[in-house]
Amino acid sequence: MAVARRFETISGVRTELITGGSGRPLIFLHGGHGLEGQDAFLNALASDFQILAPALPGFGETEWPQDFRTIGDLACFVLELADHAKVENAVLAGSGFGGWVALDILVRGASRFGQAVLIDALGVKFADHLTRDIADLHSLDEAEAMRHLFHDPDVLERDPATLDDTALTAIARARETFTYFGWKPYMHDPQLRRWLHRIAVPTLVAWGAEDGFVTPDYGCKLAAAIPQARFEQIAGAGHYPGIERPQALCQLIRVFSDA
Repeated sequence: MAVARRFETISGVRTELITGGSGRPLIFLHGGHGLEGQDAFLNALASDFQILAPALPGFGETEWPQDFRTIGDLACFVLELADHAKVENAVLAGSGFGGWVALDILVRGASRFGQAVLIDALGVKFADHLTRDIADLHSLDEAEAMRHLFHDPDVLERDPATLDDTALTAIARARETFTYFGWKPYMHDPQLRRWLHRIAVPTLVAWGAEDGFVTPDYGCKLAAAIPQARFEQIAGAGHYPGIERPQALCQLIRVFSDA
């Protein structure tokens, strides 16, 4: 089943949505690159799930209200979306930056979700203050950053000269929003680790084996900190398995959701 793009107003915010498929509801929260490159993954998921994938505020063509200033604001926005869609027993899946938003939702005890999938999620500090958990992408040039993010750095290769204004604007907005929400403290909430024990749903922590931005060791620590979590690695993938290994990630989610 193919997914399609549409717009809805969620809690007063004009929101870009990717929807499609049938079956159990699954809300997917994208990473710092926005929804770019996720078509194959979302189309594969639509064979088994009713997909609802918003461009988060500040990404894609979704508005960014002036009073949205924290990850908590994005989490509450997604909860409003879940209420708007009236989902029940949904799977909440978050990739990278979207995994951080998902964690913030889950520690609040979100009742509309029955399972969670965290894909190379950001948001938590495990090491001491002198040790970096998450690579500083802002200190790297574009080529080096891509090598940290992808097993195959050319997988998301794009020639700006061939992109239309909408695509170029989406890339610029994603970089601005990702940097704003994750700048200081860098890509984590100092309080979030304290509340991970509150996550009360079975959780799959899926990780690209070649992630150089947030390593599999971090993923193992995250899974260990969540009461009902299990950890799985995906070979041949970096920070975005949904882009590099969409079928492998979909299969993990299918098996997990049926367990």
